[in-house]
Amino acid sequence: MGTKGAQIVEMDVKKLTEMLNKALADEWLAYYQYWVGALVARGPMRPTIQAELAEHANEELGHAKMLADRIIELGGTPVLDPKEFPKLSNCGYDAPKDGHVKKLLAQNIKGEQCAIQVYNELLKKVMIGRDPITFHLLRKIMQDEVKHEQDLQDLLEDIKLS
Repeated sequence: MGTKGAQIVEMDVKKLTEMLNKALADEWLAYYQYWVGALVARGPMRPTIQAELAEHANEELGHAKMLADRIIELGGTPVLDPKEFPKLSNCGYDAPKDGHVKKLLAQNIKGEQCAIQVYNELLKKVMIGRDPITFHLLRKIMQDEVKHEQDLQDLLEDIKLS
């Protein structure tokens, strides 16, 4: 980590990288859940929902990259073994065993709501002044998660109205 970059972090950097690694595990599991869900989706509005799930998958992968980059900037090491993801995850993985679009949307809404809660707690821990770089990164990710939740809830509502 850069000298000045280290000086501005006013909290336990090791603890911070541990928290970020847990979020990284969540993002990888969310990526896979969206990605595979798009492949197995069936039911009303399938093409629209597949496109939305694929888009969210790509955004979750982007979040994973952002988190991994920040962990490295802080002098830590991102999770190296994917087998660790379920152990570290805050939100877990909900396998899309039933590919019906209503079930997929409900599962992913639940995942987004967990992510919003996790990022809200992380933001409280790194409030501006303790680590402004991580704060802004986490705020951006949380904004995306809030948008994902709304997108999925809108699609579920559209299905119910059709």
